[in-house]
Amino acid sequence: MKINQKKIIIGSGAFAVLIGIALILFYAYRDDLLKTGIQKVTAKLQKEYQSKLTLQNAHFDGFTAIAVENVALVPQNGDTLFKIQKCRTSISFWKLFLGKIQLGSLEANDGFVQLIKTPKGSNFSAFIKQKKTENKSENNKKRNYAESAYRIISSILNLIPTDLNLKNLTFKVDDMGKKAIVYCQEMTLENEDLSSDIKIETPDFTQKLRLKGTADPRGEQCDISFFNLDTGAIRIPYIKERFGISASFNSIRWNVNNIDMNGDDLLLDGVASIKNLKVNHPKIALTDVVVDDAEFDYKFVLSPDQIAIDSTSEVRVNKLKFKPYLSINTQKDTLYKLGVHIPKMPAQDYISSLPTGLFDNIKGMKTSGDFDFRMAFSINKNKPEQVNIASKLNKYDLKILQYGSAKLDKINTDFEYRALIDDVAQRPIFCGATNPNYTPLDSISPYLQKCVLTTEDPSFMSHKGFVTEAFRTAIIKNLQTKKFSRGGSTISMQLIKNVFLTRQKTLSRKLEEILLVFILENNQIVSKKRMLEVYFNIIEWGPDVYGIGEASQFYFQKKPKNLSLNECLFLANIIPSPRKFMYQFDGYGSLSGRSIAKNNYITNIMLKRNLLNANDAATRYNRVQVSGRARSFLRIQKTVQDTIVRDSITMPDDDDFEF
Repeated sequence: MKINQKKIIIGSGAFAVLIGIALILFYAYRDDLLKTGIQKVTAKLQKEYQSKLTLQNAHFDGFTAIAVENVALVPQNGDTLFKIQKCRTSISFWKLFLGKIQLGSLEANDGFVQLIKTPKGSNFSAFIKQKKTENKSENNKKRNYAESAYRIISSILNLIPTDLNLKNLTFKVDDMGKKAIVYCQEMTLENEDLSSDIKIETPDFTQKLRLKGTADPRGEQCDISFFNLDTGAIRIPYIKERFGISASFNSIRWNVNNIDMNGDDLLLDGVASIKNLKVNHPKIALTDVVVDDAEFDYKFVLSPDQIAIDSTSEVRVNKLKFKPYLSINTQKDTLYKLGVHIPKMPAQDYISSLPTGLFDNIKGMKTSGDFDFRMAFSINKNKPEQVNIASKLNKYDLKILQYGSAKLDKINTDFEYRALIDDVAQRPIFCGATNPNYTPLDSISPYLQKCVLTTEDPSFMSHKGFVTEAFRTAIIKNLQTKKFSRGGSTISMQLIKNVFLTRQKTLSRKLEEILLVFILENNQIVSKKRMLEVYFNIIEWGPDVYGIGEASQFYFQKKPKNLSLNECLFLANIIPSPRKFMYQFDGYGSLSGRSIAKNNYITNIMLKRNLLNANDAATRYNRVQVSGRARSFLRIQKTVQDTIVRDSITMPDDDDFEF
């Protein structure tokens, strides 16, 4: 025991001697080490980034503090990237001894950083080019997300000083003439208290902000807030000029509670919140979208093979609270998972919490009762056919007491409908018995009802507005083709879009469509029979042709109840592009080979589903003879006498047809 103690004492003494020698050597040669270090950095910047670093009077000030004057970095043939008149920083000797750089303090004043992009190039492009890796084995080596993230975070935190004093520093952005300037009049960090006054200037506005809070880079914690020193909201610079997005907020807070490497996992948790967020962009909505109060209590989990937002995280938007889950897992394939859980809550709180501007047609809706909701989605990037979608809604005495601006119950009454084409309202169509072309569902050929349901929405009579399998199939198809080539729209969704919403392609309209369909179908506001009847009487079936009453006359000079199977197949097939119906015909004025093949394909599906019998199917070979006004739109160039043999008809693959 005594021997061990003696060894420990001797070892400790030897280590202390080594540290002492290292300190003496460092102090004796520190100026030479500093000079050598500067030369290496300068040479690297010149060689790898074609940029010249200049500085003056670099020297040690105290034991580990370094002072320097007139520091500048100028890319070759470019504008100065940054310039600082005076800078002083101290470095942790112990971290330096271990091969790491950790700043203790930083003082800087009278300088600027500028990012400039012109038609000839930018002054920062050399620094954002990805460096090529010559070692292929390292290139192919799987990235450890937790280790990589922790290494980056640690490096950043080590470069944040515990004592900070910045004065008269400017950050400039000039992106092809789109300019923004941020003036930092003063920023201090002392005893973990952070404070700064900031001035922002753009061609459109000028405002003053205050940053205040606490920051402990060594304890890996912070709690920072932004406030406006002027009246009004804080406007976000540059993004309007660059992306056309106007955005502002009253205050924002960012809190980091914990950054912890626990075994192989990296855990990050904290809170982010924003007050009175206002966003405007023509692709989002026609008006400002406003979120009064939002908060994200986040918990990120990074493991060697996964990046995830843990399901214990919580998002709050006004009174609405939900728990999100998001993960990217690369252990075998690349697997994406998304989940949302809205715990049991009053339905009225949900309605009142929706962001203003996104759901204007819901405005004014009154409800009673509660609900909860779960949704899960997963997809394998390398095997897109492995798409899984599941959702569940539980209602607890949920009732609609008053409809909002959309007035969903109007579909049960006679009403006037105007189609919108390129934002222009078309002639009015009265959906009711006083319209001579209006056709009750019982007076529409059963063939047409079966054909349209087969091509547009086979499970319309049984689903609740959405068909999970249709969405799943659409996602698979779009991923395989790498473009949006197929949608999962149901008749319910088409009806809501036509009757209650505009045709504008905005995020707001799509979200409203989903929510209105959900409300309409899950509260039995309208019967399926009435929905289908309205659908047949308002959809476009040709140029300025609306409803089946007009369509049957326009094409065949018949009443809807007298349409043949082939005529119904034709009408069902042109619903996606009714104004291009003439391309279904050949130069003889008869259906083209491809159109006939598609009719046969649909007929076979209907036979398999017992929607037709053999006698019905036998009539499919009858010709479709257009006799109404539609015939004047056909491009008839040949007669039967011109040629005896017509082109042969081949059956396309199943994937050529989409329903």
